[in-house]
Amino acid sequence: MAGSARAPYVSFMRRYPAYDPPEYADWTPEPREAERWEETLDEHPRRRAVAGELDRAELLRLHDALVQNRLLDIALARWVRRGILSKAWLGTGEEAVTVGSVAALDPSRDHLCPMIRNAGGCPMMGMPLEDLFRGYLATADGPNGGRDLHVGDAAHHVLQPISHMGTNVPVMAGVALGLRRAGEGGVALTFIGDGATKSGEAHEGLHVAAALQLPVLFVLQDNGVALGTRGDQHGVGSLQRWGELYGIPTTHADGNHLLDMHAATVLAVARLREGKGPALIHARTFRMGGHATHDVSEARRTFPAELFRTWGQKDPVGRFEEFLKREGVSTGELEELEEAVTARVETAAETALLSRDRRPDPVQALYDGVSEGGVLVGLERRPVHVV
Repeated sequence: MAGSARAPYVSFMRRYPAYDPPEYADWTPEPREAERWEETLDEHPRRRAVAGELDRAELLRLHDALVQNRLLDIALARWVRRGILSKAWLGTGEEAVTVGSVAALDPSRDHLCPMIRNAGGCPMMGMPLEDLFRGYLATADGPNGGRDLHVGDAAHHVLQPISHMGTNVPVMAGVALGLRRAGEGGVALTFIGDGATKSGEAHEGLHVAAALQLPVLFVLQDNGVALGTRGDQHGVGSLQRWGELYGIPTTHADGNHLLDMHAATVLAVARLREGKGPALIHARTFRMGGHATHDVSEARRTFPAELFRTWGQKDPVGRFEEFLKREGVSTGELEELEEAVTARVETAAETALLSRDRRPDPVQALYDGVSEGGVLVGLERRPVHVV
């Protein structure tokens, strides 16, 4: 990577005051942003080496995914304002955790189970972008047949999560066991939120993964809040070494530093492929909003304004944009990239809206794909008896 000499700040990315957090609306980098960016990598020479091997095209692909993730959230927030949706669950401020980690996977053999705020990782695995919007619209042609807004597609190695996020841990441990038996070097990755660390399912899944040394990577997305409750109110203290309680090697990454997050994941995935799994990455980040779009003001009351200002300065999109400009990427190139991503997201949203009236019958949606005694229930509305 090039040196850290700073050019005058010229923002390329359009900001959306009606939808962006106010700290992002007029974002400019801190005076020492370049130095702090480099210092983070200097703390981990192996990560710096991994980041340094990324060529220009790979860096731009990362930025493409990062901007797409941000614009996906903005598009959903716009749908809420228009009355198309009642609310949406956004990951604004946490995009680098999703993009950095999922970019380290091989979609042809690895498997992903995202949380709802990691939906931006689904297109990176090959899922059509419009399917993310169809999932929210609950359309019959959506990835889950209109049954749930949590999206996934087994054809693209993306498992649909559920709201009980701790459950994803044992499920992905099971997937990892299957991948090991397949013998193709595939790994499983899922995310764990602050709150899920306290669930029984998460404890059991981590124990199984450690006991069987499964090729599964857990990304602990530590944003300091469980649902709508501050993490410090749970009395857990720091989660940085939480994985070590289970004998799982744990590393810490800056969740708002795209290259640090990506390089840490690349190294962890390489370790898993060598049969040395599992692994856990503790990613410190912050959600620049509420639990969903309906309680943003409540989140602003729960946390001090200074916390939003501090994390607002760490906008992962703005920080990576600054890095790319230091690497010689012109403002014109960045503008062209954003225009292309904007058009892609808008086209996907409009395409999904064409299916808005194609919603399944609620009762039919309950039973489609459910079998009784080995016979597919299909469209018949009859009770399913589970023994």
